[in-house]
Amino acid sequence: MNNTPVEIGIIGGTGVYESAIIQDVEDVTVHTPYGRPSDLISVGYYGGRKIAFLPRHGTHHQIPPHQIPFRANIWALKELGVQRVVAASAVGSLREDYQPGDFVILDQFIDRTKDRGDTFYEGGQVCHISTAEPFCPELRRVFTASAQALGLPVHAEGTYVCIQGPRFSTRAESRLFRAWHVDVIGMTLFPEVALAREVGLCYVSVAMVTDYDVWAETPVTAKDVLRTMRQNVVHFRTLILETVPQIPKTRGCGCADAVADAM
Repeated sequence: MNNTPVEIGIIGGTGVYESAIIQDVEDVTVHTPYGRPSDLISVGYYGGRKIAFLPRHGTHHQIPPHQIPFRANIWALKELGVQRVVAASAVGSLREDYQPGDFVILDQFIDRTKDRGDTFYEGGQVCHISTAEPFCPELRRVFTASAQALGLPVHAEGTYVCIQGPRFSTRAESRLFRAWHVDVIGMTLFPEVALAREVGLCYVSVAMVTDYDVWAETPVTAKDVLRTMRQNVVHFRTLILETVPQIPKTRGCGCADAVADAM
């Protein structure tokens, strides 16, 4: 494999571990100041673009959400030359019209995690990164338009509340988040999105609704999540295959300069 930088990183979430969409694959190890990434990173090509694929929970889903090495993962992708990150995630719905099977192209988040390494700046230099608009607007437009063109059920915006995990919410918590007008709930978006922003990466989250959260009559189970994910993986793969070649080669979003005024 040649030494040209990797351009696009794909982070697979629950149920999305398939790197077979890329060709001429080479599994690479990247050493970081934050330890090992979640797994080996598969590097290859698709549609003339050099791609890196990283399973967030590890290939065999062995890493729980609160122990994912987020800093190592983002650092490793940056080290490979990645400029854009496409992240898949499974989410629960906090509203009736965001139905299981729907896709959500997130635009906001609320952090309810604790004790996660959520910055690369821990001394020597202070960085107050802006997360007013935490996701790449260019990638969000591209993925929304592509999903609509494919006829996939997609919501062009959504607020994600990230909880600590690995437990699911209580009914009281779920009802509180609904009162906050949050749209979906999950365990892995933060600090991944903020870390990507700190190192100037474009980041888009393609969230897949797997269930109604526990505010609904039927409590969520891990089995329900995986069942819906298995059905949605084909749609996610189709969305990625169709959209990756459409991503502009030149970034016009300003994400690369997000850190410039944050020091």
